[in-house]
Amino acid sequence: MAASRYRRFLKLCEEWPVDETKRGRDLGAYLRQRVAQAFREGENTQIAEPEACDQMYESLARLHSNYYKHKYPRPRDTTFSGLSVEEYKLILSTDTLEEFKEMNKGMWKKLQEKFAPKSPEEKHKTWARVLSRPRT
Repeated sequence: MAASRYRRFLKLCEEWPVDETKRGRDLGAYLRQRVAQAFREGENTQIAEPEACDQMYESLARLHSNYYKHKYPRPRDTTFSGLSVEEYKLILSTDTLEEFKEMNKGMWKKLQEKFAPKSPEEKHKTWARVLSRPRT
């Protein structure tokens, strides 16, 4: 029975899209990672809680098939902000979020990052150089 569960999860992972714009935050990539962890021994993996495993699969399958989107259709595809789906995807991409983080940093933080030593050895050399300067 574990073999059929494993195959169902593999099929779901194959069908689930991976969004390359969300590096490190993509649900499809996370799902693949968790399935690999849960089924380390492949079809020979012993499942401690088969009911919970089946329930997890059914929940993920409903999400993947857009079950709730079809069950509860929206009368209009609008948002409170007026942005389109494509615009939201652009805003939520990892690259754009990193740009926003950089923009929100203060000038002092940017200067600290630019001139701060990168390794502990560099840090030690910098302090040794500062402390060895003759005082005027």
